[in-house]
Amino acid sequence: MKLVSLFDDFLKETVNLNKTRIDLLEASIPALKSFVRDSDWKPKVRTFMEQGSWAHETIIRPVDGGEFDADLLVMVDPVDGWTATEYVESLGRVFSGSKTYEDKTKTWDYCVTITYAGDRKIDLAPCVVGRLWEGSMEVCNRKDSFELTAPIEYTEWMKERNAYSGNNSFRKVTRLVKYLRDIKETFTCPSVLLTTLLGNQIQWFERGTDEFADVPTTLKTLIGRLDDWLRMYPSKPTVTNPKLPSEDFSALFGTDEQYTNFRNVIARYRKWIDDAHATEGRQESIKAWQKVFGTEFAKADLVKVAADGVSESNSTSLVSRFLDSTAAHLGGIVDVVRDYGLSILPASFARPAHMQTPRWRSVPQPTDIAVYAEWRSASHVEVGRPVIAGQLLTPQGGLYFRAALVGGAPVPLEYYVEWRITNTGAVAMTARAGRGGFEVSNKSNGRWETLAYRGIHMAEAFVVRRSDDVLVGVSKPFYVVIE
Repeated sequence: MKLVSLFDDFLKETVNLNKTRIDLLEASIPALKSFVRDSDWKPKVRTFMEQGSWAHETIIRPVDGGEFDADLLVMVDPVDGWTATEYVESLGRVFSGSKTYEDKTKTWDYCVTITYAGDRKIDLAPCVVGRLWEGSMEVCNRKDSFELTAPIEYTEWMKERNAYSGNNSFRKVTRLVKYLRDIKETFTCPSVLLTTLLGNQIQWFERGTDEFADVPTTLKTLIGRLDDWLRMYPSKPTVTNPKLPSEDFSALFGTDEQYTNFRNVIARYRKWIDDAHATEGRQESIKAWQKVFGTEFAKADLVKVAADGVSESNSTSLVSRFLDSTAAHLGGIVDVVRDYGLSILPASFARPAHMQTPRWRSVPQPTDIAVYAEWRSASHVEVGRPVIAGQLLTPQGGLYFRAALVGGAPVPLEYYVEWRITNTGAVAMTARAGRGGFEVSNKSNGRWETLAYRGIHMAEAFVVRRSDDVLVGVSKPFYVVIE
């Protein structure tokens, strides 16, 4: 069943960025614009332009309740003799030198990010107008290159596709697929690439056709067509910017392995969406759609999805039937996470009783630390392939974990990293006696761990200041799922 009204509710209550946050975003923008115009920044500011998901109206609510991003282009006249680096770095100095923004400012390759505590981030990116020819637009790469861009034209292209689909359904489906990406964590695909791939599946002559009758049907149509298109390309295809043919988005797929994973995951979700769309009976259809989007979908109608053959009336959820208080969960939970994503796990899963607590004194609000993982066939191998949290792995080889500051910068030498490695699952709990303690780095300032036991395990990084042994940074759990 299509359950059109439930999709409307799901978008409104769960997926869409809520009005309060939109109001906060819009309230911040005038002050930023005035600050830049009134500063001593050398480039002459022409105007400001919304970009990305904000401009396209496909911005979604962060699935973890965290900060959301909005992009603002600062359109400027060229400055004689300036490199691309100077535009970005000088704008960063203007903000970091201000008492209002000094503790909110971070300068990246293309933009300056202003972070408002616990809520939102606004990226201001210099865009030079008319340096090459009248009307040309170039964003500035801090690594010293100007890159042609066409933000106005791309936004118009996106609006055209939305008009062809009718009922704002292209925008809504784009939000749904971005939500699916973020909540499942089974594939990676940057928003501009995802939007382009979906938009390419709509043609001008299809306005008003049955394939785009409503949101769930549009979702079925676009994912089906995307799957068909991906099947034609076993390796990464060219994906040109529809309004700037010289720009190829294919690098955004990531590695060959990440592209293959994306291709396989879209095929899997296509089947689930087709099945849900065809399922008869309201409750049965809700369960089928929850397999796609998780239990937040239609939660007022069906609070929990039942496991295969288990009735709702016995209050047994998908996860609880595999768990107990010792974290010696049954192996079947791996299959549930494979199908539904990490979001199906309760918050308590990340804190089993056998997990040790940190022994260090801590600053009041430790910095967020990023954990990166790479699969390698053996510990002596120096090159492997990137792995994302929750990716299904076989019990072969191992993972090399590396801690970094958010954004990828290495942890400074005046700090050291310890790792909390936590095993769960019946076999691992027996074999390693409930391993959940702290380990030092054992390979190139990182941590090597073999992949051995079926289950869902966790690696966390703790950054400690050498001078006084105070904890200053903590990562979120990096989930390792072994089949």
